[in-house]
Amino acid sequence: MKKLLYISVLFAASISLNAQELQDYLEEAERNNPKIQRFELQYQIASEKVNQAASLPNTDFGVGVPVSSPETRTGPQRFKVSAKQRIPWFGVITARKNYASSVADAQYEDIAITRRKLVADVSQSYYKLYALKAQQAIFDEQIALLKTYETLALNSVETGKASAVDVLKLQIRQNELTASKSVLEQQFLAEQTHFNKLLNRKKSIAVAVVDGLELLLETEKDNLDNLKLHPELVKYDKLFAAVEQSELVNQKESSPSLGFGLDYIAVAEGPITNFNDNGKDILIPSVSFSIPILNKKYKSQSKQNKLRQEQILAEKQERENVLESLLDTAIKNKIAARIQHDTQIKNLEQSKNAEQILLKNYETGTIDFNDVLDIQELGLKFEMNRIRAIQQYYIQHTIINYLTYQ
Repeated sequence: MKKLLYISVLFAASISLNAQELQDYLEEAERNNPKIQRFELQYQIASEKVNQAASLPNTDFGVGVPVSSPETRTGPQRFKVSAKQRIPWFGVITARKNYASSVADAQYEDIAITRRKLVADVSQSYYKLYALKAQQAIFDEQIALLKTYETLALNSVETGKASAVDVLKLQIRQNELTASKSVLEQQFLAEQTHFNKLLNRKKSIAVAVVDGLELLLETEKDNLDNLKLHPELVKYDKLFAAVEQSELVNQKESSPSLGFGLDYIAVAEGPITNFNDNGKDILIPSVSFSIPILNKKYKSQSKQNKLRQEQILAEKQERENVLESLLDTAIKNKIAARIQHDTQIKNLEQSKNAEQILLKNYETGTIDFNDVLDIQELGLKFEMNRIRAIQQYYIQHTIINYLTYQ
């Protein structure tokens, strides 16, 4: 468990060197997540079954009293007490313990899978919150910019270089941006609730996210080797091993089983008083064998185990194909997000140049406020696309880490 926590911390650090708060959130999520706690309890139960597998069958005790006391050579029988213990064939208990242990090992992978998924879910929700917060900040900047343009328009109206319609257009645009920002605020609160529930805490707790994120300087590599070590695939290997142990148990149990017993018969004294063994009790040790001569269940179980192994291999191959496809898609989408981000940076530089040209035109007494609105709308579009590209980049990064991080 400590190792898995350490991995999740490194995983968070690898996502972004700036996202220091995310590491704390991941640690809190792992401490509080009820699904992880459920799987840990299931693993403890499975581990305890190892001790259960080492137990012997119940010891049989019996007491019998004859309705009519049969006469024996030494006297009439009074009552009978018996005890029997059946013992599995040599190696059966060890095979059962190994099987129970292998089942517990397979269930342990559920904890590793759940931890990875939790890290990915919390991280992705965190980056959605970052994007929503950053977009709100962009709207604030754009509203402030429009207010500046509104002041310029009012001055132009006084000098006869602009009309009141231009002022109204700028005000309408501000109203639209203000409404859009309010929508983002509600989306942020909804995502904040989702984030807090991933951490298993009250939905109203405020979530602090970083103010800015930059893309990582890295090159994508083929991580198929790491993918093969993913706990979802490792679990299939352990399930396969568990079926192997189940077959060993089946083979051992198809062997004869031993039974040991002891009968004690109390005998009363007979009428022959000069007999040396008169009234002597009877003690009968016994050994028995249980041989599955006509029982076909062991052959059937062997066939079932073989089919089960084939099923596990098919399921593993199917899941490996799905994970490999997810990894390839995430790598391609991450590269696409970087391309989109770089393109928006270039577009933003050009839109700012256009904005500077408009301001210089205002100094010479000519300004078209329709152009102002067009440039402002383009700048807003490029900024929003840039934030979405950053969000998409890091979401794909979390998917890649979920699939390949070791």
